[in-house]
Order: sequence, then C-alpha cells, then structure tokens
Amino acid sequence: MLSVSNLSVQFGKRILFDEVNTQFTQGNCYGIIGANGAGKSTFLKILSGQIEPTSGNVHLEAGKRMSVLSQDHFAYDKFPVLETVMMGNKPLFDLKKELDAIYAKEDFSDADGIKAGELGEQFEEMGGWTAESNAATMLSSLGIKDDQHYTLMEDLDGKSKVRVLIAQALFGNPDVLIMDEPTNDLDFETIAWLEHFLANYDNTVIVVSHDRHFLDSVCTHISDIDFGKINHYSGNYTFWYESSQLASRQRAQQNKKAEEKKKELEDFIRRFSANVAKSKQATSRKKMIEKLNVESIKPSSRRYPAIIFDRDREAGDQILNVEGLSKSIEGEVLFNDIHFNLNKGDKVALISKNSRAVTAFYEILNGNDTADSGKFAWGVTTSQAYLPLENAEFFQNAELDLVDWLRQYATTEEEREEVFLRGFLGKMIFSGEEALKKCNVLSGGEKVRCMLSRMMMVRANVLMLDEPTNHLDLESIQAFNNSLKNFKGTVILSTHDHEFAQTVATRIIEITPNGVIDRLSTFDDYLSDPKIKELRNKMYS
Repeated sequence: MLSVSNLSVQFGKRILFDEVNTQFTQGNCYGIIGANGAGKSTFLKILSGQIEPTSGNVHLEAGKRMSVLSQDHFAYDKFPVLETVMMGNKPLFDLKKELDAIYAKEDFSDADGIKAGELGEQFEEMGGWTAESNAATMLSSLGIKDDQHYTLMEDLDGKSKVRVLIAQALFGNPDVLIMDEPTNDLDFETIAWLEHFLANYDNTVIVVSHDRHFLDSVCTHISDIDFGKINHYSGNYTFWYESSQLASRQRAQQNKKAEEKKKELEDFIRRFSANVAKSKQATSRKKMIEKLNVESIKPSSRRYPAIIFDRDREAGDQILNVEGLSKSIEGEVLFNDIHFNLNKGDKVALISKNSRAVTAFYEILNGNDTADSGKFAWGVTTSQAYLPLENAEFFQNAELDLVDWLRQYATTEEEREEVFLRGFLGKMIFSGEEALKKCNVLSGGEKVRCMLSRMMMVRANVLMLDEPTNHLDLESIQAFNNSLKNFKGTVILSTHDHEFAQTVATRIIEITPNGVIDRLSTFDDYLSDPKIKELRNKMYS
C-alpha cells in the first residue's frame, strides 16, 4: 500500500532518519510514537510529500488516494464549510468543478452535452451524486450544525474549524489517512466519535497522538521512532508500553533463565489478550491479539521522568468547602451557584463544556481572581500546589538557569544546595549541562517539567492541575499518570486526556452556567450514564 525505501533525513549535522525501510499495509492503523524531537511530525510530512527526504523515497501504490489532516486552520477561510469538506477528495471535487463549469456555459453545445455525459458517468462511479449529503452527514456527526454548513470557514471558531478539517480528511474514504494530533481541541464526545469511526475503518491509518486512550482505541500497531529507525509492533499503545517495561525488567535480571523469561512473556500476552477480548477492541476492525507474539516484545530505550509527589503532612478531614461560587466574563456566565465539599483523598475530574470556566475556577481557588458571588474555604491542615494552564509568568527572568530557577522555590538550606537541585532536575530528565539551560530557551514540555519540579518541592497534600498533559510527551504523561494514581493526598484535575481522567478520578464535578453536577463515579461511567447525559443537556441549555 505505502512503502518507504532507504529513507534518510538530515538537518545540518543532525541525522533524524537513517536508511529507513518500512511499509504500511491495508487495514491497519499505525500509531507513530517517539520522544520529543524524534521526528514524528517530520515523518508524516515526508509521507505526505510536504517535505523531501535527504535521500530515499516514499511510494504509494498506483491508483490509491492519500488524505492528510490539514494543520493550517486558515487555509480554507474563503470557502464554505461544506465545500471545504468535499475538497478532501480532490479528484471528485475537481470533476465536480469541471461539470459545473460545462453546465454554466451560456452557449452549451452538443459537444458539451457529450462531454458532460461522460464526466457524469465518472462522477456517478465515484459516488459524486451523494457526496454532498455524505459530507453534510459527517459534519453533523462531528457537531457542526446544519445552519453552519454553508457559512464561510473564517466565520467559525477555532474548535469548529478543527472538526471541519477532520471531516475533510475523512471524506471520500481515502486509501491512506494521515493525521497529526487529531484530538487536539476536540471534546470527549467528538473524540469518542472519531475513535469509533477509525476503529471500523477498512483502509490504512497513520496517526501521531499524545492521547493514549485514542491510541489504544484505534491502533493495531505501534510504530516506534528510535535511533533514526522505525519499528512496527503489533498491538496498541498500552500493550507496547507494558510489554516494553516487562522486557526492560527482564533485561536487568541477569540470573533469570531464558525459559523462565519466555514463559513470563507468554503469560503476559495471554493475560493481555484476555483483557482485550472483553473490551471494545474485540469488535474493532482488527483483532490485534492474533498477531501478538514474544518476538515482538523488546525493551524500550525511553527515559521516563521520576514524578513523585510526597506530602509534608497528612491533611485532616476538612479539605475544601465551596458555597455558591459564580463567575461571568464579558457577559458570559462561566459557572453559577456552585456548591460542593471536597473530602480527604478525593481525586476529582473537574470538567465543563467551557474550558474558560474551569481555568477561572482554578484561578479563584488559588487567589489569583475573585468570584462574582459565593465563597470557599480551605481546611486549616491543607497545603496546595497548582499547575496552571499558562506558565509564562514563571519564566520571565531569562537570565536564570534551571538550577537557580528551581532554587527560588526551595524552603530549606538542603534544598538550596546545588547538588540537591541538580539531583532533583536529573529526575526530571535535566541531567548534566541541561540543568544549566536558560529559561528563555525551554520548550513547552520542558517548562511543564520544571513546573512539576516546583510542585514536588512544595510537598503539598492537595494538587490542582489544569490540563497537566499539555506539551508533554507520552513518556512524561505516563509517568505523571502513574504518580497521581499512587498519590495519597487529594487531587483536582482537568484534562482532555481520557486515560488520565479515567485512571485517576474517582469523582466527577462538572461546573455549568446553571449549577453543578457532582457524582462519585469513574469518568467513563459518568460520560455513558444516560441520566447524566440528559441532565448535562439541561444544565447547558
């Protein structure tokens, strides 16, 4: 279907890919993973022809069509929404334009009629006469209302544009579908629709995503970029992660016999296969368990940060009491009359259909903003650590290196020592000279890891996290996720990472313009409960 031969990519002295040979076959979904900077997005651009490799080539089977999720949210601003979607199938769209041009002629001739007839047959064979209704159905499925289908793209907000561009990429059943971070800016309901669509898709999908739930739901293979090569592994992300961790542990066990190691790996595959068979994956377009084998399990060279949240002291029973909090901005009601009492050990997913509402709520709880009405009170034994959505204000002093930056948040003489600070930063994968980086050269992910270091030094018993996975790579997200599951204190988090919410939260609090929905529940159970769905619709109406 799609093959890569002797592909190399070099930028200056840096070799990104070195003699890569691989292929992507029909009916499989490949999740491309790799550390930050490994070249995931670059590889997708090479596959789609947006970037030329230094050497080697990419070959798409003759007669097959490739579709790519556009990253340019302004490219179609002057086109109507429905037309933008149909542009996703370029051969069909070009044929439609040619037909329209013939029929628009004032001096329509017999030759034009014959030509139109021939083109019409081709158009019918390509499904052209139902294309518009198919595009409209897809838009509606993605939450774009009928009255928006004929508006210009420039009149849509950013999140709606993303949905239209996804519809464009999916339109016309492309043979190869390439998507870079398709879940960005989507709500959980839309992501669930996309997961279902791709899990039942018959053609080839190649996707980069930091959303582990998404990768688990749609992928039949994980394609790992490491050391300039790409290796395919049967299974989804969770299987790849858990099996690679097992293989790493086995490699460290020098005295363990080869037969014992093989049996342990086979037992792992058997257990994993049984779990998959009971899940939604069993009804997906591919049964990945049929191809799982011991030979596909290899240790990972990934580096995982040591994210460990300790507490100076255990909190008492009184954690947080919220009474009647309300907030509006520029005439928009973000939330109104919010009441709840936080219990010791609660791990809360704080959600809202309006992300501004969640951030405003955190800012109020942390004293950075004031509510329009209502009040809240923290328990006297609580201490709070907060990871805000925006962190630019923490990195304004460009002259500070990371050691001195972290020293600002030390509370004891021991913590101010350079050896201690370097050790702390080393756990967060800032080792050696990296610990002397200046604040003004940090990437988004590096800044978040610094903010997590700051939080860990506080040793708080209540953690507040506003979109904690933003900018992080899969390794940091996985380590962060594991840390929060093991944390003994209280957590309030807001995230678009489904796996994060499902595996950490034991309670869901949804703030709306018409009050609060508060349930002791897992995230999946909350979203799937029909009574809660009905209540949510009322609270936002």
